Amino acid sequence: MSGIPKSYIIIPARLASTRLPNKLLLKETGKPLIQYPYEAAVRSRLASGVCVACDDQKILDAVEGFGGKAVLTDPNAASGTDRIAEVAANLADVEIIVNVQGDEPDLDPNSIDLLIELLASDPESQMATLATPIHRQEDLNDPACVKVVFDKNGRALYFSRSPIPYPRSWSEDLLNADPPLFYQHLGIYAYRRDFLLGITKVPRSDIEKTESLEQLRVLSEGYAIRIGVVHEKSFGIDTPEDYRRFVESR
Repeated sequence: MSGIPKSYIIIPARLASTRLPNKLLLKETGKPLIQYPYEAAVRSRLASGVCVACDDQKILDAVEGFGGKAVLTDPNAASGTDRIAEVAANLADVEIIVNVQGDEPDLDPNSIDLLIELLASDPESQMATLATPIHRQEDLNDPACVKVVFDKNGRALYFSRSPIPYPRSWSEDLLNADPPLFYQHLGIYAYRRDFLLGITKVPRSDIEKTESLEQLRVLSEGYAIRIGVVHEKSFGIDTPEDYRRFVESR
């Protein structure tokens, strides 16, 4: 880990979930769902530790039950980012904080290490995140599939729920462009710790409110977000159907 700043992974975990109640505690596979991303995070080569930032004793008990580390955070925290910042405030010796989603059981540990390496190698960026090419029109048009465009240096220009760039003249060939034209943003982040503690105190920008995308606050404030590209994405568990497919795949 020579030359890599000390890094730490925090997994925000909220008990309530609208479409799949208590999903992080579901354990039809023999393990609670939260255990899968935790075990992936532990396999990171570059991070020095992993912790779940939870809002409920039940999640803390589940994590400690499989030997993991968890911390109770403010149950009224506005977002997962605020929950992460609450834990990060007590990690004064850490330089990079990685935000891993608790409902992505097939997370690749290499994605975590890529984020850490990107942020370590780009001192002008305060955040790093990942994107993957979009090859299906239904994904491009789906507001739940967040899109990102970035410049030649790999820094984000904009994130949107709308198709970006917007094709003035549509052709199916656009979906198979080489290099790819459209990218889906993946919800995993690395932050410089001091930046994280500060940005959570900044009021939401108008474009953040409009798109309901936290990362737009960072761009609105003029900070750089480095984008790493991966060609396989992990899938989040949001619905009973998602979880059923996951259980059947074990």
